[in-house]
Amino acid sequence: MLIYGNTPDDIIKMILKRKYKLLSIAVLFAVAIMLIGCTKPTQELKALDKFWDTLGGKKTDLVKKAK
Repeated sequence: MLIYGNTPDDIIKMILKRKYKLLSIAVLFAVAIMLIGCTKPTQELKALDKFWDTLGGKKTDLVKKAK
């Protein structure tokens, strides 16, 4: 017998009363994540290409170029 506080049955009843609010928040969060994942980048990402070009990672062979 539990004198102070809520019993597990009371806690389950409180959660079920608010299940639609909790479910709607979870659905909105899932939809937002799906919409963010479906968008395509509008520009090409060229920063990494520029970085490797700066380090000498171009396709030309530097040894043949030096000879």
